[in-house]
Amino acid sequence: MPIRLVDLSAQDARTWLPDALTVYVTAMNYPEGTEVQRAPLWQEHVHRPGWQAVAAVESPGAASSQETIVGIAYGYRGAGDQWWNQQVRSGLTRAGADPERIRSITDDYFELTELHVHPAAQGQQIGEALLVRLLADRTEPQVLLSTPEISEENNRAWRLYRRLGFADVLRRFTFSGDPRPFAVLGRTLPLK
Repeated sequence: MPIRLVDLSAQDARTWLPDALTVYVTAMNYPEGTEVQRAPLWQEHVHRPGWQAVAAVESPGAASSQETIVGIAYGYRGAGDQWWNQQVRSGLTRAGADPERIRSITDDYFELTELHVHPAAQGQQIGEALLVRLLADRTEPQVLLSTPEISEENNRAWRLYRRLGFADVLRRFTFSGDPRPFAVLGRTLPLK
């Protein structure tokens, strides 16, 4: 079925949020119920400066009249008073980065907060299309993201980020409250 990209508005979050969270939970293989815990955070994010979101929607077939979200990407302008920014600053400090480097990384960037494609729709370059659309008109000089560490970077997310030029900022970092190691990746903008 045809898939198209749709810019999402914060005002319509009540409409698209449940389906987007279902994609997130399914793509991340989280336990059922995780969407209930994450919903308030996503709702808070839509009010952050520079928030922007894009969805990949599957057009209805003959039996259905409603489009289905199969992919979601969103982010916003990073800021020093945000938890993620503070975590990354702390990790860079512990890794021995000098204060000027930390400032250059964390003072002006777009945070790619979420990028997920439903497993049934993966392998169709939807993630890349979402990312390219989301970053197309950003004015920040760079984009940052975090992603779970994977052995030999062997999954679709890592291949996408590397193909689009994302480089290591911080590796094997553990965020407060999550025992898994993460990588923080970044690249300059515009994305070309």
